[in-house]
Amino acid sequence: MTSDPFALFAEWMDEARASEPNDPDAMAFASADRQGHPSVRMVLMRRYGPEGFGFFTNMESRKAGELLANPNGALVIHWKSLRRQVRAEGQVVVASDEDAEDYFASRSRDSRIGAWASDQSRPLESRAALEQRVADMRARFNGQDVPRPPHWAGFRLIPDAIEFWSDGAFRLHDRLLFTRTEDGWEEGRLYP
Repeated sequence: MTSDPFALFAEWMDEARASEPNDPDAMAFASADRQGHPSVRMVLMRRYGPEGFGFFTNMESRKAGELLANPNGALVIHWKSLRRQVRAEGQVVVASDEDAEDYFASRSRDSRIGAWASDQSRPLESRAALEQRVADMRARFNGQDVPRPPHWAGFRLIPDAIEFWSDGAFRLHDRLLFTRTEDGWEEGRLYP
């Protein structure tokens, strides 16, 4: 039996957008360094579809460094109000410049300023220092468009496997697993 996990994901995402009180596109994203030491953080999923799951970040951040050194990742999206989650694992690639430009242009001006002001994942001496950098960037781009910084881009997880989990009574959860094959996707079930 084969089917399209991204069609099911789109249905679930539409339901989450209607019911989740905050950030239905928030996902925990795990990476690992060259030695295999894992780290995980919350990011906002900004793209999804047959090409994978995408997010954007400072390319000088810890997560970007880990993904460039070890291009494998995993993610989980949990929708508490729906009692559902989606997990995916696979290879991670850098998003196209065009995709990064398009998404950056859609962000609020303050978010674009923040991308210039933050040396993401590096030590910060004080909150006041960050606020000063934000003020400096506002002055720098006063009266003009805020371009995408050269260090800001995106990643896409191309899944080999996607699991859809729904809560069930008495821990009898429903687990649907899609595994990528040469011909598309194979669908199966897992014990809870």
